[in-house]
Amino acid sequence: MNALLIDGYNLGFRCFYAMPDLTRTDGFPTGALHAFFNSLIKLSGEHTPHTTAVFFDKGGSARHLKIHPDYKANRREAPDKFKSQIPSMKYLCEIFGFNPTEREGIEADDLLASTAVKVKESGNTAIIASADKDFAQLVCPNIKQMLPPNPKNKEWTTLDSIGVKTKFGVSPTQIPDYLALIGDAVDNIEGIAGVGPKTAAKWLKDYGDIETIIRRFDWIKPDKFRTLIKEGESLLRRNLELITLDTTLDVEIPQQITPNFDDIIAFLEEMEMKKSLNTLRKFAKEQYEVDI
Repeated sequence: MNALLIDGYNLGFRCFYAMPDLTRTDGFPTGALHAFFNSLIKLSGEHTPHTTAVFFDKGGSARHLKIHPDYKANRREAPDKFKSQIPSMKYLCEIFGFNPTEREGIEADDLLASTAVKVKESGNTAIIASADKDFAQLVCPNIKQMLPPNPKNKEWTTLDSIGVKTKFGVSPTQIPDYLALIGDAVDNIEGIAGVGPKTAAKWLKDYGDIETIIRRFDWIKPDKFRTLIKEGESLLRRNLELITLDTTLDVEIPQQITPNFDDIIAFLEEMEMKKSLNTLRKFAKEQYEVDI
């Protein structure tokens, strides 16, 4: 059976910024919840049958902060209207039977990555739902990534190994080296100045990985980058350690749990999400053959 592994905060943020400023009659914000609920329903219909887990961050990542104290330091505080909806998102996952998963001091990405590898090792397929490009490093025959809708494509799309090569110009196993070279502004990771995606992909095609690029720095073209590579040796190795996902954590494969439709109905009524009730009824009938 497939395992659907959802990057909770990644999805939640996208839902928050995709929706207008909706509120309950008492003023409690619900815009992100509307989109989050619809996303859970939509994803549930993909790659069926499957078990599902949704991963959230809990505190900072001790592993990353030890390597780079300024990791993600450039991120602004999340809006209060978003933060106030997070507990409700987690509860919604719980009553859907979607295993909300978090662990103090461990980044959700590492928890998700470890779970994906464990699913693969069990002989099943993991489907990672996230826009985060870091997850492309995990893609292989038994691990795929689902990318959310964008202006060009209104549907979730599945990224396999060929898709990774087409999108980034490198293989999945080279994604950490690729991102180490170009950096990742979202996570406050500085790359080699002037190195963009095309240059990084070209070097990795020619040399294979970061260590070979460092060792062969005097072969690098254009010549202007040779000194930067030599001087940036420790930076590149640090970046590689930051970007490479930890797949060794002790995790459990998510178990299939039937949604608690009574609790979901009560939740939607409490949040005054009346239109979502019709969506839920259709979902229950199509996926579980249950009339509610």
